This record gives sequence, structure tokens and C-alpha cells, in this order.
Amino acid sequence: MRLVVDLNRCQGYAQCAFLAPDVFAMHGDESLLYNPQAPAEQRDNVARAVAACPVGAILLEVTDEDMADMVAQDAAAGAGSGGAR
Repeated sequence: MRLVVDLNRCQGYAQCAFLAPDVFAMHGDESLLYNPQAPAEQRDNVARAVAACPVGAILLEVTDEDMADMVAQDAAAGAGSGGAR
């Protein structure tokens, strides 16, 4: 997963830092620091942070590797259900 933040658009509301503190952090009142290569285990928190940004300054790019991981996780979760209906 790759993150891109438009720092010119960012207004420092810090919703991202609140929702994904392992990926985003405020430095002072207006400067945002972030990890552009956020780990896969932070995917849900990052997705919430992207959705919560009031100015839409965060772009999340999902790579082919991320898609393969998501498919594998879904398959493993489905295999554990035992197929009962």
C-alpha cells in the first residue's frame, strides 16, 4: 500500500493522525509527517483515515501485492467457515 498526501491541500485537521497514529503524526500545528509505505496490517486504520480527511488530501494506492494479500486473507477466512450454510 502506498500513501500520497497533498501537503498543499492538507489543513492540519489531524483526523488521520488520530485514526492511524502508527502511520500519520502531526509535527507542530500544521506539519504532517507520514509513512508513505504503510504496513499492510495498518490497512484498515489507513482506510478510515483516508475517508475521514475533510479536505481529501490523502490518496491510497493499492498495489498488486496488496491485492494478492487481501485475496489470500479472504480465502483463508472462507476456508475456516467449514462451508456450513
